[in-house]
Parts: sequence; C-alpha cells; structure tokens
Amino acid sequence: MASASHRRPVRKRRTALVRAVAVAAAGLLVSLVIVLRPGGEPDTVRPAAGPAAGPSASPTTRKPTPAPKPATASPTPRRTPATAASATTPSPRPSPTATRSSAPRPASGAAPLAGRIKPGTTYDGVATHYDAKDGDGACLYGPSPDLMVAAMNHTDYETSQACGAYILVRAASGASVTVRITNECPLPCAPGQLDLSKEAFAKLAGLSAGRIPITWSLLSPGTSDTVSVRYKTGSSHHWCGIRALGHRNPLARLEVRTGSGWRRLTRTEYNYFLSPDGTGCGGSLRLTDIYGEQLTVDGIAIRPDTVQPTRVQFTRR
Repeated sequence: MASASHRRPVRKRRTALVRAVAVAAAGLLVSLVIVLRPGGEPDTVRPAAGPAAGPSASPTTRKPTPAPKPATASPTPRRTPATAASATTPSPRPSPTATRSSAPRPASGAAPLAGRIKPGTTYDGVATHYDAKDGDGACLYGPSPDLMVAAMNHTDYETSQACGAYILVRAASGASVTVRITNECPLPCAPGQLDLSKEAFAKLAGLSAGRIPITWSLLSPGTSDTVSVRYKTGSSHHWCGIRALGHRNPLARLEVRTGSGWRRLTRTEYNYFLSPDGTGCGGSLRLTDIYGEQLTVDGIAIRPDTVQPTRVQFTRR
C-alpha cells in the first residue's frame, strides 16, 4: 500500500512536466513561423504605408475615371455657308424698318453663292439688240429709270438669278457700256449672248451691225439707292410672292422668318420668291447676295403691287 501511494505523485509531476515542455515547444514553433514568414513581421504590427497593393491599385493598371461628357449642343440651323449669322437669332435692330446684318465677308472677289455668273470672270459672247420699250421685262422690275438694260441668254439667266445684275459690256472696238439685266433672251440665244436695248447697243456699234462679238463681266456699281420690296398681286397671309428691287449685287436668296427660324423661299423664272402656304408673309425678310452678305428687313406690310423702300443696301465689291 505504501509503495503504490508513493508512485502516484511521481506520475502527476511527470505529466505536468510533459505538458510544460509541450507548451514551450509550441510557443517556440509559433515564434519561428512568425520570424521566418516573408517580411519578417506579423501583419498585426506592419505599418500601413497606403492602400493595399494589388492590381486595382497599381498605377500602370488603374483606369482613370472618365471625365463627364459635355452637354450636346443644339443643332444650329443651317446657317448660309457659310456660316453667316445664326439662322434663328435675329440681328440687332437699329431701326424699325431694316437691319444691316452682314455675314463675315469672304475673301476679295469670292462669291460662294454665285451661280453661272461669277465676279472676276470675263465671258465671251455676242451682242444683239431689241426694242426694250420702257425697260421692263421678265424680271418684272417695272419701267427702268434709263434704258441701259439687257436681256440675258436663257442659260445664264438661270431661273432669274441673273436679274438685277450689272454687266460691263466691251466691244472689239474698245467701246463699252454698263447695263442692268431686266429681261431674258429665250432660246436660240446662246450662252454668253446678251440682247441689248437699242440704246445700249448704240454705245458699242451702229444698229445696222445687228450682231457683234463682245466680252462682258459682272460689276458691283456705286449707287445711292437702297433695296426695295414688292409683294405680288393677290398676296395675302395665305399665299404671297415677294420680289426685291434695286439690289447692287445679284440676289442669291430670300428668306422669311418663322417661329422656328428662317425659311428659304423658292425663286421663279419671273423673279418672285413664293410662299405657297403664306408662311412668313408680312413678316421679317432676309436677303442674301452672291457674296453671302445678308440684309434683314422688318416692317414690310403686305401691300400688293406697291414698292416699299428699305434703308439698306449691299456692300460694293
């Protein structure tokens, strides 16, 4: 009995010793693992130098935040090539009658809206003559203040675009005369041909010559006159025809102002611009010459067959 009770405490001490050694060994193992891992320090004590490294944080792979897109600009109504004044923004009005609203002037001699007849160009042709009477003709300008007028051949008349053009005509003799186009010379008048009033032809040669070779070119003459506007017979707010008179340079466009901007009217062979549904009749008008210069006219009432003067004129070129 005494021997058994003596051995029991020894086993307890051994067991305690074994446990202590095991704990110490485990602690040593943990320490070695911590010391030997990459970086040599546990995560709990490594100081944070910035955002955690990784593909999304790398400066070579990070995608920059796209800048906000600018608001899409409203489409600009097609302003005349050109780029002229805005088609929807009215020009300042220094007077209740008319406004001079020039688009940026093109290079000297340039006429971006010219048709067949271009400035700075000399054309070859022949001159004939006719009895112009009071000077009126297909352009429907009415009686001319003088009879220095001419009819343009059908091709160069170009659906009345030649109406009102001032032309310098030269004969082989060196004689010259300036005429205004008020009429059309129908076929068989050939391209380049001018049918002059008898009074104008006589400045170049005797009427008995009948037909002479000529050269001619477009002019932009000096004048003290201003542009006038005339509404056609039968015009109303439901239909109207509009014609411009007295313009220094050939007219390329006539537009009327609507609620959504400027509307270009169609030009006829008899030199009226038509609004078949009455749009813009009696409202503001915008006239554009072949050089792109624009004149805005306000306050022109619908008064058929009445010539109404404005206060503006195109620039001399």
